[in-house]
Amino acid sequence: MWYLSSRGKPLTEPPFHRFFEFIAPEAKRFDILRSLLPEMGLKHLVFPVAGNRHFLIFPPGEDLPFQGRRPSMVLAAHYDRAPGSPGANDNSAAVFLLLLAARKTRSPVSWMIILTDKEELRDGQGIRDQGAYSLGEALRKGGIGAAKVFIFDACGAGDTLVISTGTDRLLRDETGAGALHTRFTIRALRDQALKAARNIGLDRVVLLPTPFSDDAGFLRSGISAQTITALPRAEASSFASLVRARPELAGALISREQAGRLEAALIPETWRRLNTPGDTHHKLSPEHFDMVSRFAGELLRE
Repeated sequence: MWYLSSRGKPLTEPPFHRFFEFIAPEAKRFDILRSLLPEMGLKHLVFPVAGNRHFLIFPPGEDLPFQGRRPSMVLAAHYDRAPGSPGANDNSAAVFLLLLAARKTRSPVSWMIILTDKEELRDGQGIRDQGAYSLGEALRKGGIGAAKVFIFDACGAGDTLVISTGTDRLLRDETGAGALHTRFTIRALRDQALKAARNIGLDRVVLLPTPFSDDAGFLRSGISAQTITALPRAEASSFASLVRARPELAGALISREQAGRLEAALIPETWRRLNTPGDTHHKLSPEHFDMVSRFAGELLRE
């Protein structure tokens, strides 16, 4: 039994009753989600794009995508994982926390939650191979490109909400009206994330560069997206100090070449475990899951 250490109560609330099945070595994660969503009463469809299968989840009573009202808010989390990794934090926890938020949230806002496929890339693949890239193009063609998009990734370990500044590094040398608009949009998304955190009384929130997630693919397709993640307080504080002293660390998070020249100890331990066999449920902090699910629910209401 998996217990919430802060309250000593078993974590059996849907969807977490199937979490260990989802992170099992041979788990058929697509099939688990396809059966779990109706079990939770969540309206959805599978959206195939470029050989990838994404789940689109809607509020009760909403039309199917590209019909009727367009969603103004989109929250996304990738459900695939790196080979050989349980993928507990990357990205099973975020997937289940968004499902929990979708199940609990009642909002006048038209929203959509997307569980994306193929965030993880193999050696030799680039951003255009990421599932979010072809998905982003399809969303733009369907008239959903103007929605506010927030990416949830590696949100299951830590008590500190991290709002990513990774795109700042990527866009720093970009010029022209398009780049200016992208910077403005991402700044507005970041401000909205900070407002949502304040609204629910979160007192441990930091702005830090993070590894790229689906925001990279969406950005390349022309959709601005803001990544949300989490870290233990000590790791977040230490990394914030390091970034102030060594700004090149921000580049190392998005460049494998630069990362290879860094001492591994400079990157937060929680992020070093991602995509490895060490990304197990033992390293999660379920006592802080409520922080992320409440934050996601607050975004869905804005």
